[in-house]
Amino acid sequence: MTTEHTTPYAPEVPPRLQWAEHAPEVYRAMVRLDSAARKGLDPTLYELVKIRASQLNHCAFCLDMHTKDALAAGESVERIVQLSAWEESRHFYTEKELAAIELTEAITVLTDGFVPDEVYERAAKQFEEAELAQLIAAITVINAWNRFGVTTRMAPGHYQPGQFG
Repeated sequence: MTTEHTTPYAPEVPPRLQWAEHAPEVYRAMVRLDSAARKGLDPTLYELVKIRASQLNHCAFCLDMHTKDALAAGESVERIVQLSAWEESRHFYTEKELAAIELTEAITVLTDGFVPDEVYERAAKQFEEAELAQLIAAITVINAWNRFGVTTRMAPGHYQPGQFG
């Protein structure tokens, strides 16, 4: 005879603030900025960048959202799981994706100093200038979203793929 025993999860922490409701013009501007930043970028690469920045920034809401969007778009579980250890799992990614991931880390973790020349140069070799500018914009935008999410403690787990557009 077996007995099923389930351990309950910790209670969900409510958000501190529904910031988009209280700053709707800022929210709408962020949505427009996000839309502009993604233009011309490969959607898979765009989601990998969003996931990696969100991992670094500990933004649970954005991790939930972008992993779900990436999976819905056909990204593999394996590549998403390996993303946090990309330096040891380079063979899962293209050279272009690796350059974007490395640039994402350099831009996201500015406390380590400026974006190193060699990191920027690797990205510049993989992306045409216009595409590189879009990539830098996309990385900057996800970092801003992460800061809203982390600061207001947006709760992960409720997002449905494609929910916001």
